[in-house]
Amino acid sequence: MSRVLQAVTQRSVARPDKIALAEGARRLTYSELAEEIERVSQALSQVLPNGPGCVGVALGNGIAWVITDLALIQLRRAALPLPVFFTEAQTESALRDAGADWVISSEEGGVAIAIVGETVWLHRRDGDATRLHPNTAKVTYTSGSTGAPKGVCLSQAQMERVAASIVQRFGVGFAGVHVPILPLGVLLENVAGLYSVLLAGGRYCVESAAELGCDNPFKPDFERMGAKLRRLNATSLILVPELLRGVMAASAFGRMQLPELNLVAVGGAKVAPDLVSLARSLKLPVFEGYGLTECASVVAVNSPQYDRPGTVGKPLDHIELSLAADGEIIIESDTYLGCAGQAPRAGATPTGDLGRIDDDGFLEVTGRKSNLIITSFGRNVSPEWVESELLSEPVIRHALVFGEGRSELRALIAPVFPNVERDAVAACVERVNARLPAYARVGDFELLAPLTAESGQLTGNGRPKRHTILAAHAAFVNG
Repeated sequence: MSRVLQAVTQRSVARPDKIALAEGARRLTYSELAEEIERVSQALSQVLPNGPGCVGVALGNGIAWVITDLALIQLRRAALPLPVFFTEAQTESALRDAGADWVISSEEGGVAIAIVGETVWLHRRDGDATRLHPNTAKVTYTSGSTGAPKGVCLSQAQMERVAASIVQRFGVGFAGVHVPILPLGVLLENVAGLYSVLLAGGRYCVESAAELGCDNPFKPDFERMGAKLRRLNATSLILVPELLRGVMAASAFGRMQLPELNLVAVGGAKVAPDLVSLARSLKLPVFEGYGLTECASVVAVNSPQYDRPGTVGKPLDHIELSLAADGEIIIESDTYLGCAGQAPRAGATPTGDLGRIDDDGFLEVTGRKSNLIITSFGRNVSPEWVESELLSEPVIRHALVFGEGRSELRALIAPVFPNVERDAVAACVERVNARLPAYARVGDFELLAPLTAESGQLTGNGRPKRHTILAAHAAFVNG
């Protein structure tokens, strides 16, 4: 049986009146949660056929998302969470790639199911169940380094080992009132947030994005967020660095005083040690961590007992990792089953990240092996993807995109003619941004003179020399 479901069942007997879930005025005790999981599982089983098929979950944060996820675990049906920031094309690509045969959403049509006073709808699809690996409980897609990311297949046991290790690292005393800020469709919140809280017996206050000021996930209303978190007496949060900066700004100006907060876990992109120190000076208990989808989110994390700013903490107890000769972080154990529609995983998992381990066992992540950009929102973006979109505009001859650790991407753009006006290029960038998801849009750009091989800026076959050009425009790149 699932560790999470077993914990809910045991607590429904030992502490039946303890609040497990909350959303607005709605409350579910552990006893009521156990009953609702059973009821919804039965209702879903009347619609979903037996078998290994994948079920897409296209719901916003709320009790309905949580119950749906737990009911699918009970039915042993693979779930495909669909993040709210996906474009329609990415959503369709993920559903097709995972072979989903059903989708649960708030869009009317199909078969209606009631979940704690809310109606969700089951929509039939013609999916290919054979695309998933045996024992797949969740297929998860990040924003992807391209427009069509791969689906990572995870077992329930693997995800729950991560959740249990997090509880072991922090202790059940930290399981007070957790409020998810990230979408539950993001694996980090799903596993390290929801599953860990339920294992530890805490309260999961799952408010809608609108209630938390996150209607636009890339431009949150931090004043609204702070007011809601204070009313909820939040004790723990999981954030990406850009959200942390917003929370810090609100705290500095007195708009987010959270006296009950005892844990702010930050991951998804590198956090500067000075940022952690400043956050703590604002009485924000920030602890940086590191993880990847293939490891079911968290790999290492700092904690009150094991804390070293500038590192991402010690690996979780169930994780074995090593460093390759070039410094690449290699995960030796307990990783994903494989990707949807591809061969099963075999052997250790290279992360693509470079790092080092100090004498006390703390892991420091020092950089990326490739050009892959991780924004401060934790979204993965391949610069070549965005550059190809820019180059589809006739006015643009060359483009280099960067933005590691930033809230938005920037670009160096060389037009086809040196006398092209900036406004004309800006119109091109605006058109391209309209085609891209919010996390992959270009926020600012600098015009370049036409690039030439003679100047050493192009290779013999006409490709821009990325590092040479970025170094030549360091003021803009680093500004």
